[in-house]
Amino acid sequence: MINKDEELDNWENVNYRMVEEGFDYCFRSYSFFDEIKDADFHNLRLQYIEVANKLEKYIKNKVNVLRSSK
Repeated sequence: MINKDEELDNWENVNYRMVEEGFDYCFRSYSFFDEIKDADFHNLRLQYIEVANKLEKYIKNKVNVLRSSK
């Protein structure tokens, strides 16, 4: 079982990575954060990744459609 000091260190690392690496890169590319043992966190992280991927695909498609209609 993880102790509270280690758990705090893990969460502080997530927060640090969000700031230093950027929010999107932090969650989509930097790490799976296996050290975080919080189901809600991982559920939200996976939802974010799914929606971010959909948005990125939508924007790229929109650009391609508009370029081809010129």
